[in-house]
Amino acid sequence: MALSIAELTLVEQRVTNDAPSVVVAYLLWLFLWFVSAHRFYLGRPVSAILQILSYFVLIGFIWVLIDALLIPGMIHTRQDEIRRDMMRALARG
Repeated sequence: MALSIAELTLVEQRVTNDAPSVVVAYLLWLFLWFVSAHRFYLGRPVSAILQILSYFVLIGFIWVLIDALLIPGMIHTRQDEIRRDMMRALARG
């Protein structure tokens, strides 16, 4: 069953409202990198904990720098999850 224009608009509005903010994610990365706050904010608690633990072997510091490039992709993934969940809910009725 195809969704109507109104339902698709509702889905996109929900994605816009519920998805994490790029600005907030980067601010958390910049100021609270040592507690991996950006990863917790983006819904990735397991990798956040692994990142914190990896600081003790110094690879965590490199990982934090690489995260600066990964944040947009993590946000797009979260947006896609919200969009998919919302479309499923609307398709069920």
